[in-house]
Amino acid sequence: MSSLTYDLTLAGLSVGAAAALTGVGLIVTYRATGVLNLAHGAIAMVCAYVLRQCVAGWGWPLWPAAVLTLVVVAPGIGVVLERFVFRPLSVLGGDPAQTLVASIGVFVLLVGGAALVWGQGARDDAPDLVPVEPWGQLAVALVLAAAVGAVTRWTRFGRELRAVVDDRGLAVLGGVDADRVAAAGWAFGSFTAGLTGVLLAPYVRLDPYGLPLLVMEVVAVAVAARMRSLPVAVGVALAVGVAQSQLTRLHPAGWAAPLVQAVGANLFVVTLLVAALVLPGVGARDALPRAVTARVPEPPGAWLVAVVLFLLPLGLAGSDLHTAVQVPALGVVLLSLVVVTGRGGQISLGQAAYAGLGALFTALLAAGRFPGLPPVPELPALALSVFLVAPLGLLTGRPAIHRHGLALALATFAVGVGVSRFVFAQPSVTAGLSLDRPAGFEGDRAYYVLELAVLSAALLATRLLRRGRTGRALAALRDHEAGASAAGVRVPSLKLLAFVAGAALAALGGGLLGMGLRAFDPGAYDPVRGLIWFAAVVVLGADSTLGALAAAALLVGLDAGTRGGVAAATIGVLAVLLGRLPEGPYEALRSAARHLRPQHRARLTPLGARTRARVATARGGGAVGEGGSVTGGGSARSHRPAAADGDKPPPGPPAPDNESSTGGAGGNPDAAEGRVPPHTPARAPARSTTPVLTAHHLHVRYADFTALTDVNLALHPGRLTAVVGPNGAGKTTLFHCLAGTLRPAHGRILYQGRDITRTPPHTRTRLGIARTFQQLAVFPTLTVTDNVRVGAEQTPTPDPTAAAERTLRLLHLDGPLGTRPAAGLPTGTLRRVELARALAGTPRVLLLDEPAAGLDAAEVAALARLLRALAADGTALLVVEHDLDLVAGLADVVHVMAAGRIVASGPPAQVLDRSTP
Repeated sequence: MSSLTYDLTLAGLSVGAAAALTGVGLIVTYRATGVLNLAHGAIAMVCAYVLRQCVAGWGWPLWPAAVLTLVVVAPGIGVVLERFVFRPLSVLGGDPAQTLVASIGVFVLLVGGAALVWGQGARDDAPDLVPVEPWGQLAVALVLAAAVGAVTRWTRFGRELRAVVDDRGLAVLGGVDADRVAAAGWAFGSFTAGLTGVLLAPYVRLDPYGLPLLVMEVVAVAVAARMRSLPVAVGVALAVGVAQSQLTRLHPAGWAAPLVQAVGANLFVVTLLVAALVLPGVGARDALPRAVTARVPEPPGAWLVAVVLFLLPLGLAGSDLHTAVQVPALGVVLLSLVVVTGRGGQISLGQAAYAGLGALFTALLAAGRFPGLPPVPELPALALSVFLVAPLGLLTGRPAIHRHGLALALATFAVGVGVSRFVFAQPSVTAGLSLDRPAGFEGDRAYYVLELAVLSAALLATRLLRRGRTGRALAALRDHEAGASAAGVRVPSLKLLAFVAGAALAALGGGLLGMGLRAFDPGAYDPVRGLIWFAAVVVLGADSTLGALAAAALLVGLDAGTRGGVAAATIGVLAVLLGRLPEGPYEALRSAARHLRPQHRARLTPLGARTRARVATARGGGAVGEGGSVTGGGSARSHRPAAADGDKPPPGPPAPDNESSTGGAGGNPDAAEGRVPPHTPARAPARSTTPVLTAHHLHVRYADFTALTDVNLALHPGRLTAVVGPNGAGKTTLFHCLAGTLRPAHGRILYQGRDITRTPPHTRTRLGIARTFQQLAVFPTLTVTDNVRVGAEQTPTPDPTAAAERTLRLLHLDGPLGTRPAAGLPTGTLRRVELARALAGTPRVLLLDEPAAGLDAAEVAALARLLRALAADGTALLVVEHDLDLVAGLADVVHVMAAGRIVASGPPAQVLDRSTP
């Protein structure tokens, strides 16, 4: 081995060892707490600063300072974070999406705090803890990895750690001290972060932004190890470190030289891109919790105040006006996050990249340096840059189609880092590049007026995307992606629309920001800035355009009027408090104000209370609030369902005239006892002998478990088919195959003779196959009426509005109840809302997954009458249900499943008698 190769290998091992430490710490924290700690790099940076302060600032000896930093400060940060930030989240359910927001908040808080305490300038006097040779760092990484693996695999603590990760609540019931396990995991993870920062600081310029970003880049090794395997993480880290070091020997010539050199210097970034965009994602839950994406109610007169405040800078001059010029431009950038995150519910940590591309393309077009185009005036250059950047939104939109939560966060962050490293940091692209303001708008005041005009247009475009059919579809996507797909929403296309629109708005704002500063500054679009912007929008109202404007003013104003870092620290504090204030800071302030306000509630007399109860019963079993609105309960009265055209009732069993409003013994004793009367329709409906939906020889296998084996099924118009069986029999798997959310390994599914085996769920809905869910799939931020309109608008219904209104009347959801948000309504009402959404598209096949779950006896009886009427009207129904009384009273055909097979089929009287002991 040549001397150069040996030296480069040693240098690569040194970098790889530091990356391996990061991977070990991230994996331990993730396995102990289920949290992918995005603040790992910020903790490393703070510890490096602490060691430097002790040695260079206060003159301490190196090793006492190192012991204090690594044994006290670093683990202490982890314990504090676990106790005060992440433990409240685990008590609330441990939603990975909400812990993601909190970890970003911690990152932003530590970065802002470091900038505030130590300044934003880079420092190159960090002390060396170990010799230049990599053997010490490598030994530390290997020993730590081996020790962690041994503890995890062979000790009681390791078993407790795995139990806490699998199910924290069950582990606690088993006697495991989950808080102690989580605290130990956080302490060790923070220790490795501190060690990483201390080891890396002498080799890089120490500043609040650079080191955290560098450590976040090497998150790739943990992602490549699927957040599980320590040996894989260590191996990938060392391999990438050595390869990156060896690539520095390459000195190619020609047009590819800058690209090859960029790859050689940023191989960890390439690994992050591959791991985040190509490998299966880490975490699979929804993007963001509804509490931080739902629209915040705006105080009366808030927009008037905002308009006045945004007009005030027109009376300023000098540096004050020059600073104020940044606010509208940044506001446009943050509106892109309102579209992507607030309305679409998708995490996007790479918006700074699109803003930077907008500024870069504007500068290149105006300077005549854009390939193939002559110089373009500034305003047309800005417009053209928006059209050039918008399609690049597919870089994050394509991965978003199949990724959620942590996986999507990593993918979007990887794109942002990649653009920063391979575009913004290339001298061949940005060297000597300037950016002027448009002709006629050179002065700050004139340019501010131009920005206000563009901001107004961006606000209008954002509001258009948040209203109407598209706005409802985006809200449905945000609230419940599977439910939106079942309602017919084209989820992949809608995600792409959100990301493309977000990229366009970010490019527009970035171009404005660059022209306002009269320069293209790559640091203004650093990926860390993108994290700060994301956190600011989330904490101030992700689905609020007013919140985006407030965030822009806060970010610019605080850092301009005070020492740099105050804005980031403030946003970080608010983001961290999301764990303590799960409904968000705005709602916490509103609740506090309500508690402080004197309450003067009128109390009802006993006679008034009885009268209100009788009125509630007459309205359908729901409680009536003080304003007279229905607040709960499903309709338990006997209502004859209207026909699909709304003119006459469908054929079916007439309801007894003397049935009481509660479904009690007044006219139907079976309903009073929770039983469903036998299926004896007044006249037999005409039924087709040709099935509308058939399944042939379905096979589904999960790893070593076979869920379905040679299953055949046929659904006929006008018939209700039921599937019963014990848990684990394969009922839900069969249901998902028919609905399109699961693709069988073998077999075919035909709808009206058409093979739909590979057809996605939203396309099946548009063809006429609707479904409901065992776990309620409603859109809580939409009203009851809008929930139903989503189902009507996404199917080829001639008049969606009329279809929605007809369905609302059919299920008694019209009137005051229709204007209420779905959030907070009782289970019986929500079941009707979900069923109404499915019926609004007038389906030919209706798939119902345990529709009686959570309903009382009266609600079950009302559901039975409705299902009979739908079958009589010609709809083919499939019901997966555990309530055998409901099945016996409704079904025409019953299939009994066991061990993934249909073991019995026939009329309910025969099949259920044979299968019931």
